[in-house]
Amino acid sequence: MGIVGLSVPRVDGPAKVGGTARYVDDLVFPGMLHARTIRTTIPHGRLSGIRLNFDPAGFTVVDWRDIPGRNCTLHITDDQPCLVQDDIRHAAEPVLLLAHEDRDSLWSAHVELMQERVEPVLDPLTASHNHAHIVIRDGDVERGLRASAVVVEGEYRTGAQEHTYIETHGIIAVPESSGGVTIYGSLQCPYYVHHALANLLGLPGELVRVVPSVNGGGFGGKEDYPSVIAGHAALLALKAKRPVKLIYDRAEDMLATTKRHPSVVRHRTGVTRAGQLVAMAIEVILDGGAYVTLSPVVLSRACLHAQGAYRCPNVRIEGRAAMTNTPPNGAFRGFGAPQTQFALEVHMERIAEALGMDPAKLRLRNVLRAGDRTATGQVLRDSTAETVLRQALKQSGWRRKRVAWKGTNRGIGLALFRHGAGFTGSGEVRLASRCTLTTTAQGVRIRVATTEIGQGATTVLAQIVADALGVPMEEVAFSVPDTADVPNSGPTVASRTVMVVGGILERAAKSLREQLGALSPAEHFAQHGETSITREYQQPPGLHWDDDTYRGDAYATYGWGCDVAEVEYDPVTYAAVATKLTAVQEFGRPVNPVLARGQIEGGSAQGVGWALIEDVVMQDGAMANAQLTNYTIPTTLDMPRVETVMVENPFPHGAFGAKGLGELPMNGPGPAIVNALRHLGLDVRQLPATPECVMEASRGRA
Repeated sequence: MGIVGLSVPRVDGPAKVGGTARYVDDLVFPGMLHARTIRTTIPHGRLSGIRLNFDPAGFTVVDWRDIPGRNCTLHITDDQPCLVQDDIRHAAEPVLLLAHEDRDSLWSAHVELMQERVEPVLDPLTASHNHAHIVIRDGDVERGLRASAVVVEGEYRTGAQEHTYIETHGIIAVPESSGGVTIYGSLQCPYYVHHALANLLGLPGELVRVVPSVNGGGFGGKEDYPSVIAGHAALLALKAKRPVKLIYDRAEDMLATTKRHPSVVRHRTGVTRAGQLVAMAIEVILDGGAYVTLSPVVLSRACLHAQGAYRCPNVRIEGRAAMTNTPPNGAFRGFGAPQTQFALEVHMERIAEALGMDPAKLRLRNVLRAGDRTATGQVLRDSTAETVLRQALKQSGWRRKRVAWKGTNRGIGLALFRHGAGFTGSGEVRLASRCTLTTTAQGVRIRVATTEIGQGATTVLAQIVADALGVPMEEVAFSVPDTADVPNSGPTVASRTVMVVGGILERAAKSLREQLGALSPAEHFAQHGETSITREYQQPPGLHWDDDTYRGDAYATYGWGCDVAEVEYDPVTYAAVATKLTAVQEFGRPVNPVLARGQIEGGSAQGVGWALIEDVVMQDGAMANAQLTNYTIPTTLDMPRVETVMVENPFPHGAFGAKGLGELPMNGPGPAIVNALRHLGLDVRQLPATPECVMEASRGRA
């Protein structure tokens, strides 16, 4: 019996449960210094001076003049300085770095920044500069709207969301005798950090080494920001010629690092009297913050998913990521797709109301099916949107409850959604990911840059290799994704790990199996020594994408899902509580069903938090509630009962039929919960649906 498809125990489980896993703050190096960051306190202005109000003896002090390379943190563009020179573009922007061997001395050192305030831009709707702009057109939208029997308009908003990973950002930088530096830390994408450091430090790539430590969670928050904190630690270490540890406390992490992009999405939709979609005009505005970071790819995915799971002959989607004087926003599970699909699914509910039509019937009438075309001209080879919708309606008892709960304080709502697996368009081709398998005395070792951030990657990839190679799991080991040892298999993002990296490893394992003949990997190693085989990403046949026109196959495939949320509403406190979530998801084939169920439940938990209680409060361009006492996330007591249904539909070009899963579950809970509130007569059009928001909506309740 194959190993793929079995819920084998996590290979990283014993160390984490037993307390022997070593996170970055557990690591100690001889002579190590501790570090802190001095940050701006105004959202916009100029830095005119720095005053050190302490005795600098024993301190290492770094500012922008100590940067040997370019004073920028490489992301998609190079607009973000590593350390402020004079222009201040957001609060909590790093200016000065301090290191000392004694933590008390370090934190008692007082630094005064002379800052000259300039009026900031804090509203993305009034911003004059955009980090990115995208237009997708298909058909003639204005003509379609004129021909429509009914046109429904609406504006929908979502707030920022804090990643709230268990482990905050942390890096240790160790200077090497070669003049280079080695980085240990909590990060998702070692080669991103490697590239950024080589640029910042002016070093050749071979003198920069990045070694991810055991990671206490990422969710996208440790995709781009580790390049910032790693640069800071490295500058201090190279100047001090001693190892430097830089660990953020929770307040600094929440104040300074990236969040989910707040959004404003506007819809004008034309339909026939029978409920057929005729035209969709969609405007997407994201708040990108002060620097570009990852806003272009977040905007891209937001726009590509704004059409949702529905066919429409006339579509125009125009999006922009606005520059504001707030800390930059970045990737967060789903990165853009949850924002735009929230807007669409709430809008679909309002269309159904305008037509006097059952909202499930409206969706079934317009659902994307195999052979249908998206707004980019992609012809879907397969779609299980109708399947997951019907399954969710049946599994949840949606129709029965919708009738039975009318006039009560219990509501039920649904949301249908999709998520593209892997990088957009030609991204995977450009990345050209490589994966290596190497024989050892014990069996075989996986060498990839994929990081284990709690999602179970090491377990699932080992299952894929063991099954394809025909060996027990015990004979498969996983290398630390050290840039000095592993090839660049791409970042651990975008729901690509199992489908893309796993697919490359499956091909490599099958090739290695042929090369070994009748011998096991250990036997072959004993007779012939170490053997390595490397394979590179191969794009599935028939895919075409044009980056200039934004036309073609945006993704190799999509995962599909439908959530049904049940909500209880308290008319005295205006609090809404989700009591049950039925989550039906299709993501190809689950390699490890228990871990897949964990992804669905975990993503749903973040979706429930974003929907109801996770409220980032911004004041004068900074997060005013940057602590877990008043930025609340769901506990087990706050979570609804989650019933998961996994629909199998193997994708022929993914590892053993797998598609991406990690981000799909984030897309559904928000709109499903708000649509359950709409079932109660509450016109909510924003997230989070806090009691204050629900109270405002209740004023129009019949």
